[in-house]
Amino acid sequence: MAKGTGRAFWRLQRLTSIISTSMVLVLMGLMVLLALAARQLADSVRENLLVTMVLTDETTDKEAHQLADSIKKEPYVMDIEYVSREQALKEHVESMGISAAEFLEQNPFSISLEMKVKPEYSESDSLAWISKALQDNTLVSDVIYQDDLVKSVNENIRRVQSVLFVIAVLLIIISLSLINGTVRLSVYSQRFIIHTMKLVGARWSFIRRPFLWSSVLTGIISALVAGAVLLSAVRWAINKDAEVANYVTLEHLLITGAVILVVGLLITVVCTFISVTHYLHAKSSSLY
Repeated sequence: MAKGTGRAFWRLQRLTSIISTSMVLVLMGLMVLLALAARQLADSVRENLLVTMVLTDETTDKEAHQLADSIKKEPYVMDIEYVSREQALKEHVESMGISAAEFLEQNPFSISLEMKVKPEYSESDSLAWISKALQDNTLVSDVIYQDDLVKSVNENIRRVQSVLFVIAVLLIIISLSLINGTVRLSVYSQRFIIHTMKLVGARWSFIRRPFLWSSVLTGIISALVAGAVLLSAVRWAINKDAEVANYVTLEHLLITGAVILVVGLLITVVCTFISVTHYLHAKSSSLY
């Protein structure tokens, strides 16, 4: 009867450990997903920042296309679009809500090239030297981009990243504390078994082994449970708003799954190792 009760207690402890570890990993995985989604959103905003090259009035269509093909080879270019004089006039008329008849005598617009830079080049200093390099071309009359918007976007991104970093650090500290407490309680219930094995001459590595394997199993199961919860939450969010799929990709889910698996294993194994070692060093009088 006592043996059956002991096994039931051990299983209950294992279940409690898995549940508590899973909850911590869910929170940690959620923070990883938020960080990755925030980065994706930031890159999306940066990718939509336009650098417009206004070409000289003497530039022909052929020269403009040749220039676009040449600039497209630069490492900072993500995409470049040719805008003809007629297209520029049409867009201006539509945006201003005026009649095209006002421009029948002469089209005041020049050929332009609208360039999107890669996210890593969307900082103010990078855009400054890119603008200078483009203006050195004799076909380019002016280079226009919204410097204030660029600075505002990058400052807001840095603020969000800083907040997420602070929350992540606090969450890691809390996670370590909660999981360590759960593991210590689990090992504490086995302290007399540890002491008995030590008295009969068992090696410390031999004593640690079953506890460490148990912690590995707990870490894996907890990571799987946490992954299933996060996946269900993401699917629910996508069903509510399809736009979520643009910022939480399959790659993000795989990265998050790998992180919670590694963190779950690392924390449970390290905490178990420390707790078992503590009771291996303990004297018999301190076990009561």
